[in-house]
Amino acid sequence: MKVSNTQTARLEARLPAHIHAMLKRAAEIQGRTLTDFVVSASSEAARQTIESNDIIRLSLNDQRLFAESIINPPEPNSALTRAFAKHRELFGNQ
Repeated sequence: MKVSNTQTARLEARLPAHIHAMLKRAAEIQGRTLTDFVVSASSEAARQTIESNDIIRLSLNDQRLFAESIINPPEPNSALTRAFAKHRELFGNQ
């Protein structure tokens, strides 16, 4: 993955020699520089980590239950009714 942005930042890391050798070998196999390989691999790992944090995945049953609760919401319970009343008292009908 070539970086197209002209702004760059430096990242330095200490790692065991065997990890360095493994990264170097993997880069050579792909015909890339070590820097390009590490940037590409770490960018993909970061993207996957962020995506798994930001995206909620639901089972088919949970998707159905979620949709049903939006389409046919339950009646508010007494605690929610009191909370609405308190909100109106504090903030009006905003």
